[in-house]
Amino acid sequence: MAHNPLRAIRFWLVLFMAGLFLSGVTAFPLQTELHWVLSILETAPVRRIAEATHLLPWIARVHHALSATNAQYPFLAYGTDWLAFAHLVLAVLFIGPYRDPVRNKWIITFALIACGGVIPLVSSRVMSAAFRSHGDSLIAVLASSERFLSCVADNLSPHSSKGKLWLKSDGDYALSIPAL
Repeated sequence: MAHNPLRAIRFWLVLFMAGLFLSGVTAFPLQTELHWVLSILETAPVRRIAEATHLLPWIARVHHALSATNAQYPFLAYGTDWLAFAHLVLAVLFIGPYRDPVRNKWIITFALIACGGVIPLVSSRVMSAAFRSHGDSLIAVLASSERFLSCVADNLSPHSSKGKLWLKSDGDYALSIPAL
Protein backbone atom coordinates (compact mmCIF):
# COMPACT_ATOMS: atom_id res chain seq x y z
CA MET A 1 0.00 0.00 0.00
CA ALA A 2 1.42 3.40 -1.00
CA HIS A 3 2.03 6.07 1.61
CA ASN A 4 -0.61 8.80 1.39
CA PRO A 5 0.80 11.97 3.04
CA LEU A 6 -2.59 13.72 3.12
CA ARG A 7 -4.12 10.78 4.96
CA ALA A 8 -1.26 10.77 7.48
CA ILE A 9 -1.54 14.53 8.03
CA ARG A 10 -5.28 14.28 8.55
CA PHE A 11 -4.85 11.38 10.98
CA TRP A 12 -2.40 13.37 13.15
CA LEU A 13 -4.59 16.48 12.96
CA VAL A 14 -7.69 14.54 14.08
CA LEU A 15 -5.68 13.00 16.92
CA PHE A 16 -4.44 16.45 17.98
CA MET A 17 -7.94 17.95 17.71
CA ALA A 18 -9.37 15.10 19.80
CA GLY A 19 -6.71 15.70 22.43
CA LEU A 20 -7.54 19.41 22.55
CA PHE A 21 -11.25 18.66 22.73
CA LEU A 22 -10.86 16.12 25.55
CA SER A 23 -8.52 18.45 27.44
CA GLY A 24 -11.08 21.23 27.14
CA VAL A 25 -14.14 19.21 28.08
CA THR A 26 -12.44 17.61 31.08
CA ALA A 27 -11.15 20.93 32.44
CA PHE A 28 -14.66 22.13 33.37
CA PRO A 29 -15.60 19.60 36.10
CA LEU A 30 -12.18 19.23 37.79
CA GLN A 31 -13.45 18.73 41.34
CA THR A 32 -16.05 16.15 40.27
CA GLU A 33 -13.53 14.28 38.13
CA LEU A 34 -10.98 14.21 40.93
CA HIS A 35 -13.66 12.89 43.29
CA TRP A 36 -14.40 10.06 40.81
CA VAL A 37 -10.70 9.22 40.41
CA LEU A 38 -10.23 9.26 44.19
CA SER A 39 -13.24 6.96 44.63
CA ILE A 40 -11.81 4.51 42.10
CA LEU A 41 -8.36 4.59 43.69
CA GLU A 42 -9.88 3.87 47.10
CA THR A 43 -11.62 0.66 45.94
CA ALA A 44 -10.13 -2.61 47.14
CA PRO A 45 -8.65 -3.89 43.87
CA VAL A 46 -6.84 -0.64 43.08
CA ARG A 47 -6.01 0.77 46.53
CA ARG A 48 -2.87 -1.31 47.15
CA ILE A 49 -1.30 -0.34 43.84
CA ALA A 50 -2.37 3.30 44.21
CA GLU A 51 -0.79 3.48 47.67
CA ALA A 52 2.38 1.67 46.60
CA THR A 53 2.90 4.09 43.73
CA HIS A 54 1.97 7.08 45.94
CA LEU A 55 -0.78 7.98 43.49
CA LEU A 56 -3.56 7.76 46.08
CA PRO A 57 -2.02 10.24 48.56
CA TRP A 58 -1.19 12.62 45.73
CA ILE A 59 -4.70 12.56 44.20
CA ALA A 60 -6.22 12.89 47.70
CA ARG A 61 -4.01 15.93 48.36
CA VAL A 62 -4.91 17.55 45.03
CA HIS A 63 -8.62 16.83 45.58
CA HIS A 64 -8.48 18.33 49.07
CA ALA A 65 -6.67 21.45 47.79
CA LEU A 66 -9.10 21.93 44.91
CA SER A 67 -12.13 21.39 47.16
CA ALA A 68 -10.82 23.87 49.74
CA THR A 69 -9.99 26.42 47.03
CA ASN A 70 -13.40 26.06 45.38
CA ALA A 71 -15.14 26.40 48.76
CA GLN A 72 -13.26 29.54 49.77
CA TYR A 73 -12.46 31.13 46.42
CA PRO A 74 -14.96 29.83 43.81
CA PHE A 75 -14.09 32.65 41.40
CA LEU A 76 -10.72 30.98 40.72
CA ALA A 77 -12.58 28.25 38.79
CA TYR A 78 -13.33 30.95 36.23
CA GLY A 79 -9.69 30.66 35.12
CA THR A 80 -9.97 26.95 34.39
CA ASP A 81 -13.22 27.60 32.53
CA TRP A 82 -11.36 29.97 30.21
CA LEU A 83 -8.56 27.40 29.85
CA ALA A 84 -11.14 24.78 28.88
CA PHE A 85 -12.81 27.14 26.42
CA ALA A 86 -9.45 27.97 24.83
CA HIS A 87 -8.78 24.27 24.24
CA LEU A 88 -12.15 23.89 22.51
CA VAL A 89 -11.54 26.96 20.32
CA LEU A 90 -8.08 25.71 19.39
CA ALA A 91 -9.55 22.34 18.39
CA VAL A 92 -11.89 24.16 15.99
CA LEU A 93 -8.92 26.12 14.60
CA PHE A 94 -7.46 22.89 13.17
CA ILE A 95 -10.44 22.29 10.90
CA GLY A 96 -8.72 24.59 8.38
CA PRO A 97 -5.53 22.51 8.13
CA TYR A 98 -7.63 19.34 8.03
CA ARG A 99 -9.45 20.63 4.95
CA ASP A 100 -6.40 22.17 3.24
CA PRO A 101 -3.07 21.54 5.00
CA VAL A 102 -0.98 23.46 2.46
CA ARG A 103 -2.99 26.66 2.51
CA ASN A 104 -3.27 26.58 6.31
CA LYS A 105 0.29 25.54 7.16
CA TRP A 106 0.66 28.70 9.25
CA ILE A 107 -1.71 27.11 11.79
CA ILE A 108 0.60 24.10 12.05
CA THR A 109 3.57 26.44 12.51
CA PHE A 110 1.64 28.31 15.21
CA ALA A 111 0.85 25.00 16.95
CA LEU A 112 4.48 23.86 16.86
CA ILE A 113 5.60 27.15 18.38
CA ALA A 114 2.86 27.02 21.03
CA CYS A 115 3.64 23.41 21.95
CA GLY A 116 7.35 24.14 22.05
CA GLY A 117 6.70 27.14 24.29
CA VAL A 118 5.15 24.90 26.91
CA ILE A 119 8.46 23.13 27.54
CA PRO A 120 10.43 26.10 28.95
CA LEU A 121 7.37 27.37 30.83
CA VAL A 122 6.67 24.08 32.58
CA SER A 123 10.36 23.29 33.03
CA SER A 124 11.02 26.57 34.81
CA ARG A 125 8.01 26.12 37.12
CA VAL A 126 8.78 22.47 37.89
CA MET A 127 12.47 23.06 38.42
CA SER A 128 11.98 26.05 40.74
CA ALA A 129 9.45 24.09 42.82
CA ALA A 130 11.67 21.01 42.85
CA PHE A 131 14.75 22.96 43.95
CA ARG A 132 12.80 24.60 46.74
CA SER A 133 11.71 21.22 48.09
CA HIS A 134 14.52 18.80 47.11
CA GLY A 135 17.67 20.86 46.54
CA ASP A 136 20.80 18.86 45.74
CA SER A 137 19.06 15.60 44.89
CA LEU A 138 18.11 16.99 41.46
CA ILE A 139 21.65 17.17 40.06
CA ALA A 140 21.32 13.70 38.45
CA VAL A 141 17.92 14.64 37.02
CA LEU A 142 19.37 17.79 35.49
CA ALA A 143 22.22 15.85 33.89
CA SER A 144 19.75 13.35 32.40
CA SER A 145 17.48 16.16 31.20
CA GLU A 146 20.40 17.92 29.55
CA ARG A 147 21.33 14.73 27.66
CA PHE A 148 17.68 14.20 26.66
CA LEU A 149 17.21 17.79 25.45
CA SER A 150 20.49 17.58 23.57
CA CYS A 151 19.23 14.48 21.74
CA VAL A 152 15.93 16.20 20.98
CA ALA A 153 17.75 19.28 19.69
CA ASP A 154 19.99 17.12 17.49
CA ASN A 155 16.98 15.36 16.00
CA LEU A 156 14.94 18.53 15.48
CA SER A 157 17.78 20.74 14.29
CA PRO A 158 16.89 22.52 11.03
CA HIS A 159 20.30 21.44 9.69
CA SER A 160 20.16 17.81 10.82
CA SER A 161 19.81 15.23 8.08
CA LYS A 162 18.97 12.49 10.59
CA GLY A 163 16.06 14.34 12.14
CA LYS A 164 12.43 14.75 11.26
CA LEU A 165 12.66 18.51 10.62
CA TRP A 166 14.97 20.05 8.05
CA LEU A 167 15.54 23.29 6.18
CA LYS A 168 14.48 23.24 2.54
CA SER A 169 16.27 25.19 -0.20
CA ASP A 170 13.55 27.88 -0.27
CA GLY A 171 14.22 28.71 3.40
CA ASP A 172 11.09 26.99 4.69
CA TYR A 173 11.05 24.01 7.03
CA ALA A 174 9.89 20.55 6.00
CA LEU A 175 8.37 18.16 8.50
CA SER A 176 8.42 14.39 8.02
CA ILE A 177 5.24 12.71 9.27
CA PRO A 178 5.33 8.96 10.01
CA ALA A 179 3.44 6.73 7.60
CA LEU A 180 0.27 5.02 8.78
